[in-house]
Amino acid sequence: MPDDTRPSPPLPAPAPPPRPSPARERWGRRLFFGMAPRLERIEQPEPPPGLRPFEQVRVPRRHGEGVLAATWYPASGEPRGAVLLLPPWLKWGRAYFHRRRRIPALREAGYHVLTLDFPGFGGSGPVRGYFDRDVEDGLEYLAGRAAGLPLHVWGVSSGGYWAHMVLARHNGVSGAFFEEVSHHLLEWSRRTAPLARPIFRMFPVLFPHGHRFLDLREHAPALRVRRAAYVSGAEDVGVRPGDTRELARLAGAEVFIVPEAEHLEAIKVAEDRVIGMALATFAAAERAEAEVPRPT
Repeated sequence: MPDDTRPSPPLPAPAPPPRPSPARERWGRRLFFGMAPRLERIEQPEPPPGLRPFEQVRVPRRHGEGVLAATWYPASGEPRGAVLLLPPWLKWGRAYFHRRRRIPALREAGYHVLTLDFPGFGGSGPVRGYFDRDVEDGLEYLAGRAAGLPLHVWGVSSGGYWAHMVLARHNGVSGAFFEEVSHHLLEWSRRTAPLARPIFRMFPVLFPHGHRFLDLREHAPALRVRRAAYVSGAEDVGVRPGDTRELARLAGAEVFIVPEAEHLEAIKVAEDRVIGMALATFAAAERAEAEVPRPT
């Protein structure tokens, strides 16, 4: 049986770790992405006919060159909110969401959807810093496009990882749903590429402040969302069930460990349960927002 999905009692929210200085971030980013798995840059395919209507949009960047390529999917009927979908580290970028039922389920539930390509993917500009800045730009665009509606974030693997830094310092998001998110991408890399372990040991020695900034256990207790939930697979080598439970505990969030699922397989094994949990998380966040509005 899967884990009990009741949230743990929330812990007192500390301040998130400070961002490294621009120079340290620049050099740390070069080493960090230099150790990341190499991906072929490809032209993103058009969404399939079943996802019409949609609009290809360009999201302005405040901390980098060019724009972020994105796709806007309007809600079916009267909108109740908007969701930013953030993809995993795969060459398909935002096209990852063309499959499964995340987008159709969100639209049918009344949510506008924005899918985003990170820098270096598809038509997005080059990498210039950690990707949390680009999540911030995506949220700013979404807030303008869906003015007055509750905002939510649904991040998968790398997408959910970078969202943590933003949601620990950003007050404008109501709900967050995280699929298969590592507590530290360097730890994920060390587990999935054991032959490169000596290289991964260099980062915390050379960039201790950057290493702490990249540790989601430092950000999860500071998440400023009304409700959050985590999902991962029981057989995931890089994102172990204990890691997911720990992040959920720190965030006071719900958790679901999908039996027999490896990395990026949770939604394949338990699609209805995963999508239903995400929709329930967003609905609960909206109810909490309505009961206790945020100060303006």
